[in-house]
Amino acid sequence: MAIGEDENVNEDWTKHIAVGLAGTTRNADQHIVDMIRQAVLTQRLPPGTRLPEVSLGEIFGVSRSVIRKALTRLAADHIIVQHPNQVARIAAPDIIETREIFAARRLVEGEIASLMAGKLTQTQCKQLASIIDEEQQAHQHGDEAKRVECSLAVHRYLAEQSPNRVLGAMLTDLILRTSIVIALYKRAGMQACYLNHDHANLLILLENGPADEACHRMRAHLSALEALLDLRAQDAHIDLASILGRPSDANVAY
Repeated sequence: MAIGEDENVNEDWTKHIAVGLAGTTRNADQHIVDMIRQAVLTQRLPPGTRLPEVSLGEIFGVSRSVIRKALTRLAADHIIVQHPNQVARIAAPDIIETREIFAARRLVEGEIASLMAGKLTQTQCKQLASIIDEEQQAHQHGDEAKRVECSLAVHRYLAEQSPNRVLGAMLTDLILRTSIVIALYKRAGMQACYLNHDHANLLILLENGPADEACHRMRAHLSALEALLDLRAQDAHIDLASILGRPSDANVAY
């Protein structure tokens, strides 16, 4: 099914996630930005999802002016796309942009891995090891929602702890954009992209170095993830029927 072919399905999904948002709203555009960003990051809002201002206003209990401010910020962060006189949608990058996103992330995250290799504090090592252990346990217990959360947390931690704050900010943005393209281009029927022990092996290099091997391993990790996607077609289609399920059904790793 092509993106946008069944707009009512997307609207139903917007209403569906409102259950998780109701009761926690504040009259602030920052809260709306944070909630939509997190829903996209965990793929509860797939690419192409419509975000009508009226529906969002009802969900968050705020005026349309507040919603518009939040949407403007989300568009600036490449999370949504807005066109004059059209409803905003979650971004749906084409194949060329998808390859560019992965290429940029390999450069940025590979460099961050190089900068951090052999220089992690004991606290940083323990925190990363704890996240990776949680990820492994979640995988063993079949808790894919938790595994995805932990997998994302590994890379977000590296972005937050990056010695170069500019690169860290760039990685934070690229992690989100990667989440969008994985939802869009994951192969039909594929429920998970778990790369077994990749994060544990990365941690060893981040703890001990050498820097060039840590960089190489990180870039290989991201290339392996990209290879799991179906980027052969020249027009982007997604199967909305398979994607629009329970939030825990959106299972991919990063």
